[in-house]
Amino acid sequence: MPALLRMPGVAANVTDAILSEWQVAENTEFAAADAIATVETDKANVDIEAESAGVILKYLVAPGTTVEVGAPIALTGSPGETVSDIDEALRVLGVMAEENFVNDETSDLPASAAQAPEEAPGGSSYAGANGQRLFVTPLVRRLAAEAGLELSGIVGTGPNGRIVKRDVAALLAGASAAPASPPVAPPAEPSVPAPSVAPAAHTGYTDIPHSRMRKSIAGRLAASKQTAPHFYVRGSARVDALLALRKQLNEAGDVKISVNDLIIKAAARAHTLVPAMNVVWLDDAVRQFDSIDIAVAVASDRGLVTPVVRNVGGRGIAAIAADTRDLAQRAREGKLRQDELEGGTLSISNLGMFGTEEFSAIINPPHAAILAVGAARQEPVVVDGELAVASVLKVTLSVDHRPVDGAVAAEWMKAFLDVLQTPLQILI
Repeated sequence: MPALLRMPGVAANVTDAILSEWQVAENTEFAAADAIATVETDKANVDIEAESAGVILKYLVAPGTTVEVGAPIALTGSPGETVSDIDEALRVLGVMAEENFVNDETSDLPASAAQAPEEAPGGSSYAGANGQRLFVTPLVRRLAAEAGLELSGIVGTGPNGRIVKRDVAALLAGASAAPASPPVAPPAEPSVPAPSVAPAAHTGYTDIPHSRMRKSIAGRLAASKQTAPHFYVRGSARVDALLALRKQLNEAGDVKISVNDLIIKAAARAHTLVPAMNVVWLDDAVRQFDSIDIAVAVASDRGLVTPVVRNVGGRGIAAIAADTRDLAQRAREGKLRQDELEGGTLSISNLGMFGTEEFSAIINPPHAAILAVGAARQEPVVVDGELAVASVLKVTLSVDHRPVDGAVAAEWMKAFLDVLQTPLQILI
């Protein structure tokens, strides 16, 4: 018997997602656990897996469509099943056959307008000014009324000739391009010298629309600064021994180790020494973790993402380096899974490769802290009362004061800097 495949809840607090790609063609059978479609959340691409074997009878949503969790996205059947009347099958399941599932009505509207129940894209019909029967949605009627447009005579491009939002937009675009009526000349007045006007400033600009990820980043970080009371602990370490250790490891091993890999392991060692930093803030408790999971900030064309490296404290540096490289590569390709972006108590943001000496970062909620890492530079230092030159690395720890006190953060920073300066601790 045909059934509806609905948009699943792919992550906590996600109310909608973009169906980016169908993995199974219509009238093609699939097995249990096969990937049927790929959906895009604010952070990652997630495959929808089949709970049991079946066949896709009809797509109800086109790729690129934003779909609310729980909304139907396809009509499915049992393996080998066919349906002669798709429209009737949809009606039996409570879905109007002429419904515009692609949702082009609301794709460009604010969430409040797109989700209003009285403006759902099911549509209805009414009589136009000349008695013509018009098939439109309530949203289109409202847009036309606000713009003072008469819809009579318009041939709709939606399903069954329904007038949809793009038809109204095209009509408005045509109206705006029409030449304006010549102005009526005012009565003649005595000639008065025109005042001098400064030349207008250059007004050229390009608006780049916000992506879902950019909106998500903006919302999360704004909320972080508003709700998490930040304080900052800064420090610097001589890292010549760390750089020498990295060179030895790369000469001896098959997996290339980066400075960032060593910093991740050093941070995990500091968490082991100061477990009070391995926490997150909850409404009713401070949760302290046994495993040390650390997120690493990765810049991609889609925006900043923070995949989480698991069990950093319990694994060797080569395994951590391999994991970090794999996560960073898939982050740039937009292929991270949702679960790879969740968890952890600390983020590490390293701008040293860009030559940045020092900076402060905003905590990535719900983490308790984020470590901002600059570039290692040759600087004059005092060693045993004498002036010398050393490679110095500057770091800034941004801390959420709710779960972590200043003394705990200072203790953690002391332990972290000590690990950087005596890096054999990283291999423990």
